[in-house]
Amino acid sequence: MRNDMSSNVQVNTRVRAERAVIAGSVKRSPSVKLKELLADIWKHRLSYLFIAPFFAAFTIFIVIPIAAGVMLSFTYFNAIEFPTWVGWLNFQNLFSQDIIFLQHVLPNSFKFALFVGPLGYVCAFMLAWLIAQLPSALRMWYALAMYAPSLTGGIAIAVVWQVAFTGDRTGYINSFLLKLGLIEKPILFLADKDYLMNIMILVSIWGSMGIGFLALLAGILNVDKQLYEAGKIDGISSRLQEIWYITVPSMKPQMLFAAVISIVSTLKSGGVGTAMAGNPTPDYAGQLMVSHIDDYGFIRFELGYASAISIVLLVIMLLLNKLLHALFTPKEDEV
Repeated sequence: MRNDMSSNVQVNTRVRAERAVIAGSVKRSPSVKLKELLADIWKHRLSYLFIAPFFAAFTIFIVIPIAAGVMLSFTYFNAIEFPTWVGWLNFQNLFSQDIIFLQHVLPNSFKFALFVGPLGYVCAFMLAWLIAQLPSALRMWYALAMYAPSLTGGIAIAVVWQVAFTGDRTGYINSFLLKLGLIEKPILFLADKDYLMNIMILVSIWGSMGIGFLALLAGILNVDKQLYEAGKIDGISSRLQEIWYITVPSMKPQMLFAAVISIVSTLKSGGVGTAMAGNPTPDYAGQLMVSHIDDYGFIRFELGYASAISIVLLVIMLLLNKLLHALFTPKEDEV
């Protein structure tokens, strides 16, 4: 008898809760919800006032350009005449008619991203870990030395390295090889398709120790030292085991941030090759997606087609961003 009464009470409670939800959804029409939202915004108007400058800058410099790029990607626009709607024609031409994009730009971009992204990420982590082992007095200077090249920008880095790879006797590399007798005549590094991509990868990795590198260094330094002591008690006996079982799991947010920064900066690279070898690069050996966008946007003035390439690049970045979140997001933080 007592069990029947308790079950009836639970059923009645559930029914009343469902009726209350239904009644609330019926009563709260969209206009009512809008009024409640506006009332809530007015209630916290001081907080919204503080975020207004950022929101305005984000809208002007991020939202509006992306929306404009999406709309222009479906048009023919030569920067003089009014845009003409062409639908999916730009994307169809990109993946079926653009031989340079399919044979050179796309493979070059994936090869460049495959080497510079993961390899630069691993180098950043290793350098951050090594610098974290130094005394605090030396740590700042070594971190500054690694971070300084990223402050100059890709084009400035290319100009510095261009002196080293100049294709005559004045180039540092050619001069060094000639003195050692390893070559008989200077090598045209920047004009040879067999060397250009490798040089671009080397220069990009050298200048990739930016914000992601600092985030990794901060993450390593903020790992609780008691975890290492507890790990030694549990049987961890080497530095490699400490990194794998303690350091990496303890700094997944910083690793996610550094990974996203690394892949975004890699995919948007393009100025290194064109600054060193011109646009287009010799035999399109160093032509990346950003270089292709600059070619069509600022040399040929086919801004609609350039916008279509930009949207493809944006979609690739978003997909890789989702993949990185799936790899590095801690399980307890997942919804």
